[in-house]
Amino acid sequence: MKERNSISSLFSHLSTLAGKSGIKHTAFAMILIIVTACIATPAMAGTKYLAGNPELSASILGTNEFNPGDDTTLTLILQNSGLNEFKFVQSGIMDPEDLPNTAKLVTVALDAGNAPVVIKSDPQMVGDLRGGTSVNARFNVKFNSNAASGTYNLPVKVTYTYLSTSEQYGTDAIQYNYRQKDVTLSLPVTIRTSVIPEVVSAVPEHLNAGTEGYLTLEVKNAGSDYGTKTVLKIARNGQSPLIPTDSGVYIGDFPPGSVVTTRFKISVAGSAEAQSYPLDVYATYTSYENETVDSDKTTVGIPVGGKIDFAVVSDPAEISPGEKKVITVVYKNNGDATVYSAQARISTVDPFTSSDDTAYLGDLAPGETRDAKFEISVDSAATRKEYAIDSEIRYRDALDNSKLSDTLKVNIMVDGKEGLAAAVQNPLSIVIIVLVILGAAYLGYRKVRTKEN
Repeated sequence: MKERNSISSLFSHLSTLAGKSGIKHTAFAMILIIVTACIATPAMAGTKYLAGNPELSASILGTNEFNPGDDTTLTLILQNSGLNEFKFVQSGIMDPEDLPNTAKLVTVALDAGNAPVVIKSDPQMVGDLRGGTSVNARFNVKFNSNAASGTYNLPVKVTYTYLSTSEQYGTDAIQYNYRQKDVTLSLPVTIRTSVIPEVVSAVPEHLNAGTEGYLTLEVKNAGSDYGTKTVLKIARNGQSPLIPTDSGVYIGDFPPGSVVTTRFKISVAGSAEAQSYPLDVYATYTSYENETVDSDKTTVGIPVGGKIDFAVVSDPAEISPGEKKVITVVYKNNGDATVYSAQARISTVDPFTSSDDTAYLGDLAPGETRDAKFEISVDSAATRKEYAIDSEIRYRDALDNSKLSDTLKVNIMVDGKEGLAAAVQNPLSIVIIVLVILGAAYLGYRKVRTKEN
């Protein structure tokens, strides 16, 4: 009642002042509204927190089970379950900008610890994390291909800042006291049991560029799973010149620690050089969960011999225009492997002809030479110069595949002989010489008979 009388008295006093000073009714009304609001509205209440802090935990989005050799993106969920325990609401208190259970400027780092895994991502900043909220962080990880099965704990290192205390000074100033905290959380991951094919030895047989050969593999199950109905397989690695002809061998049961020996047929591209090339090895098997599983691929280097190559190492054969002659050509195996049942052949073109253009060479070891004889004829009008005719060798490799060599050049020198040697080898000259001799003999005979008479 006293408060109402005071307000009425204040309004009456303001009205008297307004009348004396000439204030208009509209302006007077605005002044009354402002004064009334100031008198009728109490001071705003503020909130103060006396206890509370962030409580962080880490987990994996989706499954936490992985296979040896997995290269994947792991999504980590960082959750803040911290609570503010004591709160005061009182007039004259200013609301703080941050709450004690908020983790600010959060940085997350994933570590391998003792787990057989490689962390390929750097630490990440995920911003502020209020109480009751969560945030995701993604890390690229690679599990070792020969990782033993079991459960491992990956350390998650989190650094953040939080509001430790706040002090209010007067009605318009607050001092914040922040602290930085480092926590290490544990993130469990499980590596499943699996078959891990480990190549103990790889022995090539007759693997040369452009040919087909065998590869004997000795493979051990270095994993912890007992593979059943196991098929050991090989596969081409990218653009490697090693191309499997037999891609799979059935080995059945493949218990941990056991070793099997398998043999595969492989072809080698003709573009290969004398060096080692990659080949992938893996296994398809039935797991302990009765599922058909492909193991991770392991890559091995397989040595390859150079291309089988031949060369003509004899001097150019010599022949005269119009002559028919047996020439000898010497061939050499310049390659890295033995060839079998080799046959040499020449391809004659004008001015040459041949009625015997094939010669049998037989088996030729690397570096070995063999003579081949061919009968050729040259036109009597042939230009005197050195010619090169094509030759090739057909042979069989170690797996009895028929192969054809690159084209070789056989050089032949056509050179007419001078004097009596040339005349003797020219059929027309021989006829003329015979006629001359016969004529001279006849004349001699006539002369002797004339003297006798």
